[in-house]
Amino acid sequence: MSNNESWGSRVGLILAMAGNAVGLGNFLRFPVQAIQNGGGAFIIPYLVCFLLMGIPLLWVEWASGRFGGRHGHHSTPFILDAMDRRRFWKYIGVFGIFTNLAVAAYYCYLESWTLSYVWNSATSVFHGNSPEEVANYFGDYVTMANNNYMPVFFWLICLVLNTYILSRGLSGGVEKAAKIGMPLLLIFGAILAYMAITLKAGEHGAINDGTVGLNFLWEPNFESIWNPKVWMAAAGQIFFTLSLGMGSIQCYASYVKKKDDIALNAVSAGFMNGFVEIVLGASILIPISVGYLGIDRVVEMTQNGGLGLGFKTLPYLFDQWGGVLAILAGVFWFGLLFFAGITSSLAMGTPVMGFLQDEFNWRRKPAAWMFGLTVFLMGLPAVFFFQYGVFDEYDYWAGEFSLVVFALFEVILFAWIFGMTKGWNEINTGADIRIPIVFKYIIKFVTPVMLLFVFIWNLPGVWDKITNDKLYKQIADAASPEEINTLNTTITYVNFSRIFLLLVFVGICYLVFVAYRKRMKEGRMTS
Repeated sequence: MSNNESWGSRVGLILAMAGNAVGLGNFLRFPVQAIQNGGGAFIIPYLVCFLLMGIPLLWVEWASGRFGGRHGHHSTPFILDAMDRRRFWKYIGVFGIFTNLAVAAYYCYLESWTLSYVWNSATSVFHGNSPEEVANYFGDYVTMANNNYMPVFFWLICLVLNTYILSRGLSGGVEKAAKIGMPLLLIFGAILAYMAITLKAGEHGAINDGTVGLNFLWEPNFESIWNPKVWMAAAGQIFFTLSLGMGSIQCYASYVKKKDDIALNAVSAGFMNGFVEIVLGASILIPISVGYLGIDRVVEMTQNGGLGLGFKTLPYLFDQWGGVLAILAGVFWFGLLFFAGITSSLAMGTPVMGFLQDEFNWRRKPAAWMFGLTVFLMGLPAVFFFQYGVFDEYDYWAGEFSLVVFALFEVILFAWIFGMTKGWNEINTGADIRIPIVFKYIIKFVTPVMLLFVFIWNLPGVWDKITNDKLYKQIADAASPEEINTLNTTITYVNFSRIFLLLVFVGICYLVFVAYRKRMKEGRMTS
């Protein structure tokens, strides 16, 4: 059965690609990264990494995807195989399926929090609560304390909604969702950014103007530029925010026609993501928080990332605005997070569906529901054992480590094995912009070196993870037998989750092997 999916319009494709990139990290992670790494000065390494690593990798993934799609491939194992016939590339391509499944397994749970908080905001659940009560609500919610299974209910809603949209296809499902979700995200974000920046000291209990938080966020510390950690943070943010090294971009691009532009499309999606991140993402969370809590308190709270500020703090601060305004602010904030989340999670389903459709002749709807079922089964440990670190393990191995590994291999394949001459021609075929020739050499030399440096830099952290170094140090410093017991239990679940993820990866490798043998038997290998 042929896979005849296609995009309905160029606008829909760009919005879907931008939706893939624009995620929760644009609003929760980026502002905190900026504060911790030099404020306004952070933009310099951020933009350098964007130009030397982000944009080149976007072109590489778009070009690889379109090339693979021309040969009938819509998932990375056989997209990479089409670029070089040595067998091991198919198994490198497994990262492009594994990563999407593993990330979706925990990301859909995170996405469901936003949907639940839309409901909580609309029904004024946080009205009249103290800051401690609002913060404790979040901790109890994600761990399902007191046998509260509402998180499971909203998680299942998100899984069913994602699966249903995917079952409607690219133009009828994913593209329509992007055309609705992305404009609403931008509208909600613009309204909240205006409310944040125009916040005045003395109004609704605020102690600072909103511009104080904005100035604090972008106050440049140029000394940070010489710190390698800042550059690693910038590189990591580029990976995280552009959804690079996942295989979802290649899959989306594989449905682009042979002569359709990819050069301008890739840049458009990348810059749209940058706008949302730098302009909107930086204009909501920090200005409102500093407006009410002050700079010192916000600095203290950002040590644990933006998740706490976004879920534990903002609902209480919105409530200070009172009445309908408080309800709308909460609905807009968590609504835009939901749209950011679902447009990203939809992109995670398409490579899996493409693989099942291409290699095993599955129809679109059964393939979509199989993706949903697999994400449900893989997500059960992350949901029910959240407090034991399973969620974080999924995030690290699938959402961080795997991305760098796959991106490094794919740029080497594209520039050095497939060949930069062929690759450059592929990028420029049908291009609506003239790409400066310098990027040909950036893709071949600069981007791989930067990726290799990022990989090597993170190796000590990988080893610490494998040895559970941090957890054992916590056991050594534990103050009670109960705490030691909890940490030992956490180590057990953490080790289990790693073995489980490894088995999933091996299982996908086996399916790729079966698909390869099937292709050989049917005589339909790429020429």
